[in-house]
Amino acid sequence: MTPAMFGYMRQLARDDDKDENEAIKAELARHATREGFTLERLFIERLRADEESAFFALTDALKSTNVKHVIVPSLWHFARLPGLQAAMRDHIEREIGARLWVVQSSSMPRSSAS
Repeated sequence: MTPAMFGYMRQLARDDDKDENEAIKAELARHATREGFTLERLFIERLRADEESAFFALTDALKSTNVKHVIVPSLWHFARLPGLQAAMRDHIEREIGARLWVVQSSSMPRSSAS
């Protein structure tokens, strides 16, 4: 049985970014498959006040399942500030014990890695 992996991404805000969002989702799924995983669930941060944080939902899911791998397009999807990126990465890897996979592929849309 192929091991499961969760994905996490920050949805790009503009309406014209819909194609880029879909490209990011597809790239995460392809990368997971290449590494021998099944992308079981993708947590998408939409940055709206009326929704639960996808990051908190992801960490809760990691704590309550046997999934111990998370894939992200780039650390920018966690946060724009390097210190916050490091804190979120540290939380997943050291406090929860999951492995973080950072794609940062050249085929990813430029706006997702800036």
